Amino acid sequence: MRRLATLEDLHAVFTLYMHEKVVPYLGYDPMPLEEFRPIYQEMLESRRFFVYELDGRVAGFYRATRYPGRVQHVASLGTLAVDPTLHGKGVALAMVSQAIDELKAAGVKRIELCVESDNAPGLRFYEKLGFQREGTLRKFYKRASDAEAIDDHMMALLFD
Repeated sequence: MRRLATLEDLHAVFTLYMHEKVVPYLGYDPMPLEEFRPIYQEMLESRRFFVYELDGRVAGFYRATRYPGRVQHVASLGTLAVDPTLHGKGVALAMVSQAIDELKAAGVKRIELCVESDNAPGLRFYEKLGFQREGTLRKFYKRASDAEAIDDHMMALLFD
């Protein structure tokens, strides 16, 4: 079940966000909870940050943002993760499919996202859902633990 994230989800989201298999593919390097708190507060205030629950606990999360004006038919998916203990159980497919269906029902004609070039499972997952690579942002994504920045692939899913 998808719902807007709340302040009560802070610890669950923080724990998942900072998981060693998740944090390399999200926007911030590992940090203590007190440094994460204002980042989380900003995500809450956007009213575009959702958690996906399974059996009463946070199993994943994502941000879905529609653009304004002439690009109001476009949405961006990001800050997306699923609990690694649930990988291979269909949770990511259920969560992202629900997000796509809801965006499409709201009139979105294009959904875009970025995937790091070293995230092979993520690239395969999105391609399986019909997303296509549209371009590469060269040396765009820099983790504190890496000597060099890596490429980020722009992907999009379009509806007729």
